[in-house]
Amino acid sequence: MTSDGSGALDDDGLRRALQRLVKQLLKEEPEAGRRGDDLMPILDTHLGVDADQLPVVVEPVASHRWADTDLAMEALTSRDPDARLMGVGGGEQRHHNSLGDLMAQAEWGRFRSGQVDRLNVATGPDSERATVGFGLHLFRHHGAPLVVVQRVGNPQYGSSSRLEVLAPEPEAATAFLAELREEAMRRSVLRGQVVSFGGNPYERAMAELTFHHRPDVPVDRVVLPAGTLEQVRAHVIGLAEHRDRLREQGQHLKRGILLYGPPGTGKTHTVRHLVGAAADATVVLLTGTQMAHVGAAAQIARAHQPAIVVIEDCDLIAEDRDHHYGGGPSPLLFSLLDAMDGLDEDADIVFLLTTNRAEALEKALAQRPGRVDLAVEVPLPDETARARLVRLYGPTLELGDAAVAQVARESAGTTASYAKELVRRTVLNAALAGHAPVDADLVAANAELQSDTEALTRSLLGSGAAHHD
Repeated sequence: MTSDGSGALDDDGLRRALQRLVKQLLKEEPEAGRRGDDLMPILDTHLGVDADQLPVVVEPVASHRWADTDLAMEALTSRDPDARLMGVGGGEQRHHNSLGDLMAQAEWGRFRSGQVDRLNVATGPDSERATVGFGLHLFRHHGAPLVVVQRVGNPQYGSSSRLEVLAPEPEAATAFLAELREEAMRRSVLRGQVVSFGGNPYERAMAELTFHHRPDVPVDRVVLPAGTLEQVRAHVIGLAEHRDRLREQGQHLKRGILLYGPPGTGKTHTVRHLVGAAADATVVLLTGTQMAHVGAAAQIARAHQPAIVVIEDCDLIAEDRDHHYGGGPSPLLFSLLDAMDGLDEDADIVFLLTTNRAEALEKALAQRPGRVDLAVEVPLPDETARARLVRLYGPTLELGDAAVAQVARESAGTTASYAKELVRRTVLNAALAGHAPVDADLVAANAELQSDTEALTRSLLGSGAAHHD
């Protein structure tokens, strides 16, 4: 201890004195009042060296990969029968501290062993997993002792999801993290799922991803011009079924398909059919504001092939330059083009695009090879198709052929959405009248929708002025 000659302590001496005082108070604190065990002796004993002298290797974890990482951690640590998982006590303050900070402050008794924090995350539309939200794994990986802190990101504390690894030898940490990434990919909960970006508190969601049930839309419920559905299915489903032969012959699998036509003609319905038919494909749905995630969607698709990236109303991000303010393209257009161009030619990935305005599409997207190689029109239904649509949307209604043919003939220029609303009004009007739907209800509902007072309704249903087929 040093002084300035007057008996006063200098800064270093004062600091050391305070440290001794705090340590003495901690020793005198009754053990009954202190929960958990001291952190550092546990870490030192497991690692065989002073833990706070080792470098901490940090591995960031994307939020939508959290469940995969938790599954991989469980798989790798379970190989060691003596593996141990423990939590860290110390209140909310521990979330603000890195592993290095936790060890630095452990000697003051601030952070001790405690309960493991758990976080439930979705692993599918009907499943979830209680992952480790904050915990320390102590185990051996190929004989090397490791300590891994697993902590999920918390926006409240400005922290991101990550792993923090301590190992006596740097090579041991590197080898472990490499194997962990491979194991997480093998066990990924995203593979074969249908997901979209944007969490929904009323649906199964994992961070920014929401899981959806795969739609079931049979072929006989898709009403398109003859040969159209077969052409699209061959490019999406058929090509995937022969992926190995195509690869052997040096042919590319990556493909872009554009469905275009007026609103309400069945483009989304067709997409739902294709998603349901591609039962083994990982599907990422993008629409509206979710299109900002096109880069992340491409990454998910690349990692979980076979995959389909659905971009509905793509004209919203890929309009021709002349349609934009100032003559410049949408910034999201470049993200879309980069995503499509950045994939290997043999990647079994489909970019399935829909648009109501093909004429407004950026030429670089719609016309250059390797981006969109099949464009299929989904036109307004003709008279035969309109009759089929009435039957499709009213499968339990006992309607005569003559009445169905009449409304099909009188509803020229209307869409599939119009047919769906027509059947709904038929059922509703009959219910209000107190009887089961009959032919007269169908004809009356069509006359109501065709009246001048329903012009806006027809427009909202995607139907323009009546015209002859």
